Amino acid sequence: MTRRGTGLALACLLASAGAWAQERPRRPGAGAGREEALRMVDAYIVSNLQESLGLTDAEFEKLLPPVRKLQRDRRELAQHRRKARQDLKRTLAAGGASEAQVLEQLKALKAIEVDEPAAIRKDVEAVDSALSPIQQARFRVMEVEIEARIREMLSRVRAARRMNKLGKPEAPAEEDPEP
Repeated sequence: MTRRGTGLALACLLASAGAWAQERPRRPGAGAGREEALRMVDAYIVSNLQESLGLTDAEFEKLLPPVRKLQRDRRELAQHRRKARQDLKRTLAAGGASEAQVLEQLKALKAIEVDEPAAIRKDVEAVDSALSPIQQARFRVMEVEIEARIREMLSRVRAARRMNKLGKPEAPAEEDPEP
């Protein structure tokens, strides 16, 4: 990863990470910032893929579809899991939830939790099949580095948002385990 490319991508992500960090849109169209940030993350990964893994043009073209599918599936599965948890939380908060309602929602959540690892494993295997062992290792390291950068940026954006709301620093909130 070039220093210039990393800086540019991080600057773009910081510019839109505030909207991306929102748990749910407050008004119609508010989710657009989140989608834009997610597209930027995808673009950042793709832009660094060839250089980071030392891929030829042919290897890069072969690798793009499974990497994009992996990213899309991770995002969609995490969104489904988050929605199932929010639905369960709303049901419990409303009070008077029947055991049957809760069981149904738990069943849906558990199905997602069981299916997700298998789906991601299949996507990762597709990516791995296009890479040498060294490239596979580089890909894993690249993913960890990108995740760490995103978490750091989100933490900064959240801290800045707290400063703007309160006019003074606030103790950092516990991080959501899901980016």
